[in-house]
Amino acid sequence: MDFRVNSEIKEVLPDFKIGIIHYNNITVSDSPQMLKGRLQLFQEQLYFDMDDKEITDFPGLLEWRLAWKALGGDPNRYRPSAEALYRRVRKQNYLTPVNSAIDMNSFLSLQYEIPIGLYDLNKVDDYVEIALGTADDRFEGLNNRENTFDKIIVTRDASGAFGSPYVDSKRTAVTEETVDALHVFYLRPSMDRDNALQLLTAAGNMFTGINGGESQVSVL
Repeated sequence: MDFRVNSEIKEVLPDFKIGIIHYNNITVSDSPQMLKGRLQLFQEQLYFDMDDKEITDFPGLLEWRLAWKALGGDPNRYRPSAEALYRRVRKQNYLTPVNSAIDMNSFLSLQYEIPIGLYDLNKVDDYVEIALGTADDRFEGLNNRENTFDKIIVTRDASGAFGSPYVDSKRTAVTEETVDALHVFYLRPSMDRDNALQLLTAAGNMFTGINGGESQVSVL
């Protein structure tokens, strides 16, 4: 499958980069108790850590707010998904388990302070392009709303937008029937390529440690 980043983004953010993990032969199921416990504990610890901090005190969240603004978006209206997770934790509206893939995705996003998208690769059509969205980019999201993505980064295929660092679509959602998956990491622009590859390798190992299968990582 062809993966690419539209040059329009890099004209504004020259250091912009995307991490890709391609999974084969995974088994998605109810999360094991170890993952449920780890996700719950991380949120509880984060809640106490946030007691005397602002959202912008977390480097990854701050960097993505700045990137959002640079690209023309409003992070106060459409928040990057990692920031939205942190705000949920601050309200003690903790995430409840969904399945072993989605729960691991949430854990990684909280841990790394970046938006991360997870998609059923067999529902992705032909290619993947990361681009700056327009008013024509829209889909029914996992937030149960019809979303538009003008000035917000989108992940597109031949059938249109299906993901973003704001919200992902129902069309490519990962379920217990998913066997091949695509992980898209909206990395901090300031992260260098070597550190990005180390992050992706560690994340892929954690994911396959829970869900089985094999992983291949790359940085665009």
